[in-house]
Amino acid sequence: MAQINPSILSADFARLAEEAKAVEGADWLHVDVMDNHFVPNLTLGVPIVEALSKATDTPLDCHLMIEDADRWAPQYVEAGAGSVTFHAEAAAAPVRLAREIRAKGARASMALKPATPIEPYEDLLPELDMLLIMTVEPGFGGQSFLDIMLPKIRRTRDLISKHGLELWLQVDGGVSATTIERCAEAGADVFVAGSAVYGAEDPAGAVRALRAQAETATASAPWACGH
Repeated sequence: MAQINPSILSADFARLAEEAKAVEGADWLHVDVMDNHFVPNLTLGVPIVEALSKATDTPLDCHLMIEDADRWAPQYVEAGAGSVTFHAEAAAAPVRLAREIRAKGARASMALKPATPIEPYEDLLPELDMLLIMTVEPGFGGQSFLDIMLPKIRRTRDLISKHGLELWLQVDGGVSATTIERCAEAGADVFVAGSAVYGAEDPAGAVRALRAQAETATASAPWACGH
């Protein structure tokens, strides 16, 4: 089943509790954490995640675009995140970090920037619950989808199938009604959508519509037909 994770990067930060409620029915709430070092932008940190986790029943999917992920990622689990994504480019010991996140009770996920290939991380995939392929450069919302990421999504799906893993494949960046079907056909099953949801008149309705599009595309996708 396709999962839609609205990104609060496109929400009103002064009304986060209300914005979380506006997308009830979403699978996860995607929280972009930026430190102004790993990416040239600054958003929010552990205290806001902790407050948000108490304000919504929707589980939090924290995407850490920060340096020194090995040090900080476990604190987001303690703050209430149900899934914590660190960047491969920012983790000194990704296997140890993934195991620590899991041991603390959250799902462990690793993200790859557009220029980072998946192949060097093949042996690490069993240590993860989700892999995130960035379909824009991380750091800002509202960017256009990079079509050149579709082959990487397909190669990643092939590796997941090759090893028989129950690993979610998430895409983040430029996901909208015009791009989600291509992502689903290529192999993604978890979709981060920011402006496509929070820019809609009915955010909860946008979540339902995107999920329906993704599931229709998945039903006829070669990677899903063999399951």
